[in-house]
Amino acid sequence: MPDLSEWWIFLGTATLIAVAPGPGILYVLARSLHGGRAEGVRSALGTFLGAAVHVLAATIGLSALLATSALAFTVVKLLGAAYLIYLGARTLWELRGAPAEQAEQRAAAPKQRGSAVTQGLVTEVLNPKTAMFFLAFIPQFVHPERGSQSIAFLALGLAFVVLASTADLLVAVFAGSLGTWIANNPRWQRRQHAASGTTLIGLGGALALSQQ
Repeated sequence: MPDLSEWWIFLGTATLIAVAPGPGILYVLARSLHGGRAEGVRSALGTFLGAAVHVLAATIGLSALLATSALAFTVVKLLGAAYLIYLGARTLWELRGAPAEQAEQRAAAPKQRGSAVTQGLVTEVLNPKTAMFFLAFIPQFVHPERGSQSIAFLALGLAFVVLASTADLLVAVFAGSLGTWIANNPRWQRRQHAASGTTLIGLGGALALSQQ
């Protein structure tokens, strides 16, 4: 395990990385603007669970496959990119709906609470860059001579996920309030749908073009 000074360095660096505008925060922002605070929080929960999956995978060595196999990296990357583009395209497609239809969709939204969690989970799990980050950053603070590498990796990974998810939740809370206001303003709602859909498609395109 890292000593106290290394923990402070890790937490400080991880905090800076967590608050930087990356795919996770931008995804939660887009979903918060689209569906309000509640959907943003559920999306943040989904990305938290997805990142936790990466931590567990990296701990047992599965993520190392993505670092050494170009094929595995490319397959997961393209799946994640396609999913983000699908979500963005579906958001843009909703612009075709009449105001009355959109009102009905908003009224039915509470019945689909699991959807945002699932989409956030899938989006994060299918982002190989998350696995690459854990493999590149965390091992610098793991010392085999001080004890179990797996326990140290797991503790550091979960600490980072908690910090990142806290940043996502803050974005969801503040952006969600804006999203609720937009939902009650049809003209701004159309602009918000266009911005959210474009952001998700842009994230998918950036992921598809990323290198190993």
